[in-house]
Amino acid sequence: MTRAFSGIQPTGDIHIGNYFGAMQNYVKLGRQLGKQAIFCIVDYHAITIPHEPEALRRRSFEAALVNMAVGLDPEQVTLFVQSAVPEHTELAWIFMTQTPLGDLERMTQFKDKAKQHSVLSGLLTYPVLMAADILAYKADTIPVGEDQVQHIELTREIARRFNGRFGEIFPEPRAVHAKDALRVPGVDGQGKMSKSKGNTLGILEEVGEIWSKLRVAPTDPARLRRTDPGDPHRCLIFDYHRLFSDPALTAMVETECARAGIGCVDCKKFLMRGVERTLVPIQDRAAELRRQPDAVLTALETGAREARALARQTLEETREAIGLLRTVALD
Repeated sequence: MTRAFSGIQPTGDIHIGNYFGAMQNYVKLGRQLGKQAIFCIVDYHAITIPHEPEALRRRSFEAALVNMAVGLDPEQVTLFVQSAVPEHTELAWIFMTQTPLGDLERMTQFKDKAKQHSVLSGLLTYPVLMAADILAYKADTIPVGEDQVQHIELTREIARRFNGRFGEIFPEPRAVHAKDALRVPGVDGQGKMSKSKGNTLGILEEVGEIWSKLRVAPTDPARLRRTDPGDPHRCLIFDYHRLFSDPALTAMVETECARAGIGCVDCKKFLMRGVERTLVPIQDRAAELRRQPDAVLTALETGAREARALARQTLEETREAIGLLRTVALD
């Protein structure tokens, strides 16, 4: 049986890079796998950097709300908040006792961030918690971006090492990428869209604010005048058309830009049609969910109970395998 797991960090506003790069794939997986598709708001991962407690609570709620608004149905999939399932952290400690320090120090993200500033020890060890998130459910299919592949390889190594010493308990999960998953460029045209770079278009951002950003966004640098022919494939706005616009409009924009039939402002106005068509229904659903916060919290509570039932079985197997004395049953 295929079981998929993915963790969603509640750090900052969720943007269209998250939507096109991951969340659309989550919805597809949910429809394919039902309750075997497990999605977790990984709030413990979010505290590996300094944070404000109230902001963390708000963002955790918002992360769940937005994922539900884009189509992740908690009645269909398993959706919960990581800290509501304590088996994650207990399993992580067990794995940490079996993971060489050198394996963690080799992680590219840790090395890059450690060069920039002093880091907390949680940033070093969080890949082990990530392994516990996955292996608690014996998940074998992990939809991730390219930047997380190294961590999935570490998860595979942790499972392999544990199985070799204590017996076969854990599968070796594989990282999968949606065929249509994209690296969405930032609205400043400077690399990938990223919360840390502040170059995002938020899924819940007001349409007027999105237009304010797109209106001044860079286009083909060689197109200095309205009459200059452009190269759509050098243009950030055309990249966004391929995400938001239907094929006919995208083809028209490509042709007319190349022959200077439309200007850059026209191109951006055409783009806004697709932006509104895609994001406004999501924003409407999010607003409806926000009016009934108890329904969101109840869905997360139900998901946590479902997740704990699975994680508890795994933890009991693990505790037995490593030789812990059973004195009372786990809650």
